[in-house]
Amino acid sequence: MNTTNQHNMQDHSNHNEEPMMDHSMHEGMDHSQHAGHNMPANMDHSAHAGHSTDHSGHEQMFRVRFWWSLLLSIPVLVYSEMIQMWLGFMPPMFPFAEWIPFVFSVIIFAYGGIPFLQMATPEWKERKPGMMTLISLAISVAFIYSVAAEFIDLGEGFFWELVTLIDIMLLGHWLEMRSVRQASGALNELAKLMPDTAERIIKGSNTETVSVTDLKHGDLILVRPGTSVPADGEVVGGFSDVSEAMITGESKPVHKHKGEKVIAGTLNGDGSLRVKVTATGDETALAGIMRLVEQAQQSKSKTQVLADKAAGWLFYIALASAILTAIAWTIADTFNIEVLNRVVTVLVIACPHALGLAVPLVVAITTAMGAKNGILVRNRLALEAAREIDVVIFDKTGTLTQGQFGVVDMVTADGWDDDRALALAAALESDSEHLIAQSIRRLARDRKLVIPPVSNFSALKGRGVQADFENETYYIGGPRLLELLSLNPVSNIADFTNSASDKVQSVVYLITQEKIIAAIAIADVIRPESKKAVSELRSMGIEVAMLTGDSRPVAIAVAKELGINRVFAEVLPEHKDQKVAELQSLGKRVAMVGDGVNDAPALTRADVGIAIGGGTDVAIESAGLILVNSNPLDVVKIFNLSRASYRKMIQNLWWAAGYNIVAIPLAAGVLANWGILLSPAFGAVLMSVSTIVVAINAQLLRRDGL
Repeated sequence: MNTTNQHNMQDHSNHNEEPMMDHSMHEGMDHSQHAGHNMPANMDHSAHAGHSTDHSGHEQMFRVRFWWSLLLSIPVLVYSEMIQMWLGFMPPMFPFAEWIPFVFSVIIFAYGGIPFLQMATPEWKERKPGMMTLISLAISVAFIYSVAAEFIDLGEGFFWELVTLIDIMLLGHWLEMRSVRQASGALNELAKLMPDTAERIIKGSNTETVSVTDLKHGDLILVRPGTSVPADGEVVGGFSDVSEAMITGESKPVHKHKGEKVIAGTLNGDGSLRVKVTATGDETALAGIMRLVEQAQQSKSKTQVLADKAAGWLFYIALASAILTAIAWTIADTFNIEVLNRVVTVLVIACPHALGLAVPLVVAITTAMGAKNGILVRNRLALEAAREIDVVIFDKTGTLTQGQFGVVDMVTADGWDDDRALALAAALESDSEHLIAQSIRRLARDRKLVIPPVSNFSALKGRGVQADFENETYYIGGPRLLELLSLNPVSNIADFTNSASDKVQSVVYLITQEKIIAAIAIADVIRPESKKAVSELRSMGIEVAMLTGDSRPVAIAVAKELGINRVFAEVLPEHKDQKVAELQSLGKRVAMVGDGVNDAPALTRADVGIAIGGGTDVAIESAGLILVNSNPLDVVKIFNLSRASYRKMIQNLWWAAGYNIVAIPLAAGVLANWGILLSPAFGAVLMSVSTIVVAINAQLLRRDGL
C-alpha cells in the first residue's frame, strides 16, 4: 500500500511541473496562401476574424461572377458557328450579329477571367508557377488567339471554348470555396457556443446582466438551467449535469458540483450553478480550440506541397509539350493555322483545376472531422505522419489510468451485499482526507448510496479507524489492522486478497465482531476505454508501449491487464524523452501520448506528439495533435483519420493527374493518324468531369467515419 501510494503521488507531483514550451508551432505555416491559391491583394486574408468571412466573401464573389458569366456565355454559344453546326440550327441574324461572340467574350474575360490573372501575379513575381499560373496561361492564350483570329485570318477563334473554360473555372472555385467554408464550419459552430451576455452576481442573490467581454477573473456568475456557460470557471455552488459534447466530443452530460471546473460554451442542464470565473475571452478553452482549428486549416502538409509542386511542373510540361507539338507538326507538314491551333489547344487544356482541389478539400474536411470528434490538429504534418507510426508510447498515470485512486473491486462475506458494506465503509471514512477514504466515499456517492450515521469515531494510529453503528463496533483498515485484531482473510476474501496482491493493488478490510465482512481493492483506476484502445491499435499493426514513473510491479500489473508487452517503469520525467529516442534508434517511428506537461520533452522528441487532457488543457505547445477528451480510444481515431485522409489525397492526385496525362497528348495530336484530335471544348468537358470526381471523392471521406 505505502509503496504504491508513494509512487503514484510522486507521479502526480510531476504533473505540476512547468511545461516545456515549443514556440516553433508557426514554422512552415504559409498564411499568405489558402489551399495553394494566392489571393489578390485586395482580399484580406490575414485576421482570424476575417478567416471564415474570407471564405464566405470569396465564395460569394465566385458565385456571382459564375452566374453572370454563364448568362453572358449564352449569346456566345448561340452565335458560334461550330455550335450551330453541331446542333443544326440558325439563330436570328441582324446587323453586327457576327460580332456577338467577340464582344461578349471580351466582357466575360474582363469580368470572370481577370481574377485568375490577379491570383497568378504573386506566382509570377516569386517565379514559382503554380495552379493560378496555369489557369491564367490557358485562358490568356485562348483569349489572345481568338482576338487575333477576329482581325487576322487565323481561322475560327476559341471564343465559345474560352467562355466555357472561364465558366468552369469560376464554378470550380465557387464549389471549392463553398466546400472549404462548410468544412471550416467547425469554427463557426464553436463560435456560436459562446453566449453574448452573462449574469454577474453582485450582492447576495442579486445579479446584473453584463456583456461576456466585461467579465473578469474572480467574478461570480449565475448559470441558469438550459443556458450556455459564458466563461471558464470553477463551481462554487449548486449542481447540475453539463453537456460538453461540442467541446470534448463526450456525448454523456458531465455532473458538476462544488469544486468542479466548467468550460465556456458548454450547455448547462436542469440545475443552477454559481461559478467563479477563472478565464475569459482568448484565455478560455473554447478560444484555444478555435485557434488550433484555424492554425491546422492554414498549415500545409507534405502532400499539399506536393500538389503545389506538381502544378509548377505541369506549367513547364505544358510549355514543353506546346513547343514539341509545334516542332513535330511543322516537320510533318508545314507551319500553318492547324499547327497554331494544336499548340493553343495544348496550352488551353493544360489547366489543372482538379489538381488544385485534390488536397485542399481533403485538408479542410479532415480538420473539421477531427475537431468534431475532439481531435485538434495543431500541425498538419503530425496528422500526416501518424499513418507511418510503428509504436505508440502511452504515459500511464492520467492517460491509461484516471490519475487518481479509486475502488477497482470489492468482495463481501456471506450475508452482506456490496452496497450495504460500501455505505458503511464510507460512513467510517467520512472524516478522513486520506486518498483511500476519498476513493471509498467517491464510489458511494456515485452509486447514490445513503450513508448511515455512526458514533464514537476514533482513529487507530497507523492501522485504520473504528466507529459504532447500531450498537456494534466496526473497523476499517489495511493489513496492519488485521495484525492488531489477530485476523486472517479466509475463503473468498483470502482469494480476493491474493488476486489484488498479484495486481499490486492495496486492500482495506471492513470488520465487525472479529469477522472480516468486506475487502475493498484500491488502485489508480484504469480507464475503461484503455484496454479496447490497446487492442485496436495492435490489430492495426501498431505496437503499444507504456511509460511511467511508477514502480515496476505497479507498471507490470497495469500492463498485464491491458495487454501491453513493452514497459518502461521508474522513469523520471526528464528521462522520458530518452526512451522515445531509444525506440527511434531501432528504426521505429514513435508516437508519444501524454499529458503535455511533464511529458513535454518526450512529446517533442517523438515523431508524433499527442497531448491528452481535459478541455482546459487544449493549448499545449509541445504536441502536434491534441485530444480534448481524455479518452485513449481517440488515439485510434487519429490513426484512422490519418490513413483515410492520406488515402483520399493520393486518390485525388491521381484523378487530377489522370486528366492531364490523357488530355495533353491527345491535344498534341499523338493519335491524329487515327482521326482522334482533342478540341479545347472536349478538353473542358474532361476537365469538369475530373474536377467533379475529385470534389465528390473528397466528400466521401466523411463516410469513412472515425
